[in-house]
Amino acid sequence: MKKLAGSIIVLLVLSIQLQAQKSEIFAKDSVAVRGYDVVAYFTQSAPVKGNSEFVYGWKGAKWYFANRENQEAFKASPEKYAPQYGGYCAYGTAGGYKAPTDPDAWTVSDGKLYLNYNKKVMDNWRKDQANFIDKANKNWPTVKLQE
Repeated sequence: MKKLAGSIIVLLVLSIQLQAQKSEIFAKDSVAVRGYDVVAYFTQSAPVKGNSEFVYGWKGAKWYFANRENQEAFKASPEKYAPQYGGYCAYGTAGGYKAPTDPDAWTVSDGKLYLNYNKKVMDNWRKDQANFIDKANKNWPTVKLQE
């Protein structure tokens, strides 16, 4: 009986995680970009942890900001600051699949924010970024969840 209960819990958790990644926005526990302030990538050229005091709901996710000014900037123009491909890994999107991202693996290029799975993937992404962006743009939004 304990094994059955444990299996049910594991399946429930996995189904919740899969549902989260099927959404348009990569949001762990309903929080976009793992709680980092997307405006700060543009204004401070760095990943900055957001504060739950400055939260804004957009496209089914909670977006956290370091301060009211950044929150208001995002509210006024979310498409300007939101990461490309819903915050899923840009390199993965170029390859035709959705993968989670690390807020420390990022690039701003031509006024757009791109996130990657980790820093090693980010390094590969940057080696042929224009080509990967072209491929990712063609694949999005039809990419599938990485199994």
